[in-house]
Amino acid sequence: MEGFNIKPTVITINSVVSACAKAEQWQLAIGVHNSMGTKWGVKPDVITCNAAISACGKGGQWQKALELFESMGGRGLLPNVITCNAAISACEKGGQWQKALELFESMEGRGLQPDVITRSAVISACEKGGQ
Repeated sequence: MEGFNIKPTVITINSVVSACAKAEQWQLAIGVHNSMGTKWGVKPDVITCNAAISACGKGGQWQKALELFESMGGRGLLPNVITCNAAISACEKGGQWQKALELFESMEGRGLQPDVITRSAVISACEKGGQ
């Protein structure tokens, strides 16, 4: 896009971060996420964060996923059910059943209703942890 002097939008960048997540390229996803404001002047939205958290989870980077999750509030972004699902799934993949359960239990306080994906991810995390 830069070669054609086209400025990416948040939708374009979300697509790139999501593609990185699907390709299990968490470092590239985080790089795009982290540079979008300084490089292109585009602020990440909840969808950007969801895709970046998912990419970290698929890459076994549960700590980075939680870091992104926890930094959302400081940027004026409220996590949604999809965000929580991605973070819980990252914890599940990283063998962090306690963190997954904490996230699950914090959803009500955020005004979020867990769905079947949430419940499956937290059950799987507990099962992997022998709980």
